[in-house]
Amino acid sequence: MSGTEQPSAEEIILYEKNRETRIATITFNRPEFLNAPTIAARLRYADLLHRASVDDDVKVLVVRGAGSDFGSGADLPEFMEVQNSPSQGPRLAEYKIGEDEVTYPPKDSFRHGATISQWYANAQAGCRSLQEFKKISIVETKGYCYGWHFYQAADADLVISSTDALFGHPSFRYYGWGPRMWTWAQTMGMRRFQEMVFTGRAFTADEMFQCNFLNKVVPREDLEAETQKYAEACARNRPTDTVFMQKIFFEVMKQHQGEYMGSLLSGFFESMGGRIHVDDDELTLGNAFDNGLNNAVKDNDAKFPPDFRLSKSGRRKQS
Repeated sequence: MSGTEQPSAEEIILYEKNRETRIATITFNRPEFLNAPTIAARLRYADLLHRASVDDDVKVLVVRGAGSDFGSGADLPEFMEVQNSPSQGPRLAEYKIGEDEVTYPPKDSFRHGATISQWYANAQAGCRSLQEFKKISIVETKGYCYGWHFYQAADADLVISSTDALFGHPSFRYYGWGPRMWTWAQTMGMRRFQEMVFTGRAFTADEMFQCNFLNKVVPREDLEAETQKYAEACARNRPTDTVFMQKIFFEVMKQHQGEYMGSLLSGFFESMGGRIHVDDDELTLGNAFDNGLNNAVKDNDAKFPPDFRLSKSGRRKQS
């Protein structure tokens, strides 16, 4: 999709709150594109989390996706369009900077790529924003929970999932890094996360429950009711001030474990990705775009065993 055809950030990220229950809801509303957020939508998401964290009308936040899936990650065509744009305006918009206000680092500089990867460690960028949210967050997962959406599940306080959900990051197949790797390793456990990274495969809801990533797994038809039950219980439990103090306790614990340092470190390695030497016929993200992203991804996915494939249709095939 070109920038002129994209829906607005307000259309992609829906927000509502119930002052009586003090439960707010963010819905990713782009199901025809697997709820991929545009850059503007991701920035709106970060801003909404910031505002809800301050808002005395909000005690619990539920994050869910419209349609069949929670989401499969960012809008990669838009990302590549911005990276390849001859104008610096679209690139600077990512940082909330006007086109003529600053000069972006040149392509032959380390800062050209490192600026964006380090920006993703900033809560304003919408990648680790949920990590800094000082109210109770509940993410409801179903279908695909990949990439950027996987970040949100890892950073939530509670995750309620449908039985059919798949978790992972396509970057492990096509690039090798993800901004929240440190957190995933701590949440899933080192051994299981290493399996996800080195094989690139997606994990099922049952596997993620076994490695303590999920709080509850229920049939798809029970998902919203189960999430609502958890949200209402959290909203009725302790005062919001107590919740805020509880969140500070967990924040101190996460920072003692190096959560933010992990984001900075992952960002550094991502910044060096363009200097990776390809051994044989591995598919790189750049080549995938040059050859047609959809077909290139499908062809590469078919080289793996069915239960290691990222697409649901590919996993259903036995050969």
